Amino acid sequence: MKAIQVSEYGDSDRLEVVEADVPEPDAGEVRIDVEAAGINFADIMQRRGVYPGGPDAGYVPGMEAAGTIDETGEGVDLEDGDRVVAMLNGGGYAEYATANAQMLFPIPEGMSFEEAAGFPVQFLTAHCCLFGWGGLEEDETVLIQAAAGGVGTAAVQLASNHGAEVFGTASTQEKLDLAADLGCDHPINYTETDFREVIDDETDGEGVDLVLESVGDDVFERSLDAMTHFGRMVTYGVASGVPGEVENRRLLFENKTVKGFHLGRASYHDPSRVMSAVPELTEGLTAGELEVILGMSFALEDAAEAHQYIEDRKSSGKIVLKP
Repeated sequence: MKAIQVSEYGDSDRLEVVEADVPEPDAGEVRIDVEAAGINFADIMQRRGVYPGGPDAGYVPGMEAAGTIDETGEGVDLEDGDRVVAMLNGGGYAEYATANAQMLFPIPEGMSFEEAAGFPVQFLTAHCCLFGWGGLEEDETVLIQAAAGGVGTAAVQLASNHGAEVFGTASTQEKLDLAADLGCDHPINYTETDFREVIDDETDGEGVDLVLESVGDDVFERSLDAMTHFGRMVTYGVASGVPGEVENRRLLFENKTVKGFHLGRASYHDPSRVMSAVPELTEGLTAGELEVILGMSFALEDAAEAHQYIEDRKSSGKIVLKP
């Protein structure tokens, strides 16, 4: 089968097309004939070699894949041909991938494989950050950094549907329009405007109740500035490559809370806490109350181009690979 391999850490050109053996499912696993593989920024960080606990070079990336079950391992009560999407520990950038049967989701009727590949990581991350970790309540205010990205577009919809007042940042008018269409009340072009000033103006200097932060560096610090007294932040990424830092005395005197969220680690340590959101999310997608926002689709062989497209900040919504 064809697969994409990270031969060594580095730039996007380190993604190479290789011929690999078709994997065999172990007990409790299934093999998926992959129709679409989702790309996440964590894939890019792993490729760069800066992802904590990431795989050693010489691996096939890919944390989520959608397709049909091709073969089942011992103890799996599923049928060949079932349409599923899976969260993976890697291996999704390939024509076939194996997955833990407990980390599978049936694809709702009417949803394409491309849309399904944009569901697990984005919507589970957004839901957990907003509600499970962030405790967002109706009528509260929330700032979502990178509001036109994969997680951002999911978070904007979930927060808006919940009755929150949503602030969101993006870098182009096209991305701001997308965020607004999804329910963002205050789209902010961070290349032209200081989001703290907009929040100060709109909240009479109070700040927002919750921030979803995925950039790090000075954006992390400035997001703290934009929070109200007793505000909360959930940080779930370091897209800038530079971790944010905060002094404990600042949290102490401003009564602010910062929580971290990592989908893979949370799923490993307490899967029920993460997966409890699945029925609600599936119902919302099936009913049309939520939408997976697709960006570009690339052929599997063009994985390097797809990574570079994201790194150049050209992407909106979910970027997928199609074997």
